[in-house]
Amino acid sequence: MKPVIALTIGDYNGIGPEVVLKSVLRPEIRRLCTPVLVGSAEAFEWTARRVKLRITLQAGPRAGEPAPGTVNVIDPSPATPVRVVPGALAANAGASAGAAIKAAVALVHRGIADAVVTAPVSKQALHLAGYQVPGQTEMLQQLTRSRHVAMMLVSSTLRVGLITIHLPLRAVASSLTPELLRTRIAVIHDALRTDWRIRQPRLAVLGLNPHAGEGGDIGNEEQRLIIPAIAALRRRGMNIAGPFPADAFFSRYGGDTYDAVVAMYHDQGLVPLKMSAKGKAVNVSVGLPIVRTSPDHGTAFDIAGKGVADPGSMMEAIRLAVTIARNRSMTRRKGR
Repeated sequence: MKPVIALTIGDYNGIGPEVVLKSVLRPEIRRLCTPVLVGSAEAFEWTARRVKLRITLQAGPRAGEPAPGTVNVIDPSPATPVRVVPGALAANAGASAGAAIKAAVALVHRGIADAVVTAPVSKQALHLAGYQVPGQTEMLQQLTRSRHVAMMLVSSTLRVGLITIHLPLRAVASSLTPELLRTRIAVIHDALRTDWRIRQPRLAVLGLNPHAGEGGDIGNEEQRLIIPAIAALRRRGMNIAGPFPADAFFSRYGGDTYDAVVAMYHDQGLVPLKMSAKGKAVNVSVGLPIVRTSPDHGTAFDIAGKGVADPGSMMEAIRLAVTIARNRSMTRRKGR
């Protein structure tokens, strides 16, 4: 039986609705899963007309597989007025995006959907709508009441997990603690075992400072925090190497050596990953009790409504959500 994947609308003034609709119209995606759109039906229909996509939206969920060209849609706020303005930063779009995320999580909790794939949102629009969260990862953590969650980006050749996520660079060093390092690395390690079914994951950990601190001459976070955290996790049986200087590591990285790389902050790990992924990386929230993936790009307000958005990363996010959902299902069955 195909898994049911809930796809949120994202910010409807961005490219979210477009890449979602383009993805669910692709036969290879429909062979993999049964998609359910979550968000404003009016905004989805507006986008379909605007970018000339032939698709029929029917209120769902409904039993059985929809006909080709037809997709179920769940609108969490059907009475809320919608005004799509491509490229505009607006509180109403943020409110719609937030409502869709909450509704998609509820679908998984109710057993209607097997995974959530979220389209890009504007953090500013979410804040204007009253959602005081740094991003979707943190919002999903709150909604699922998860203690420890990490952000991981995945391409065909590389997996990168992050210790800190959406922090200003000036706050990264002061936010690092032994507990944060141990828990985030452990979450990434456990996800490799559960979500990718890697029995003995091999992790490479990057340093924080240039040249991984040069033995303490360029910052001492490696000596004080990172090296002790790695040692503590090794004592728990984890296969972890590092800390490595980030500038040299990726030029000689090989996927046959490590199963994932742990970066200290957002751009340290994601710049090389996104360069190598060429627009097809996937964001995964590891540590959640539900499966959640997302494309690696933002709302792209500059091209919203023009019909030129590439659905490649969204399609990869759907594929990975299907894979993780199936892997978790296999793990649960074996654990019985």
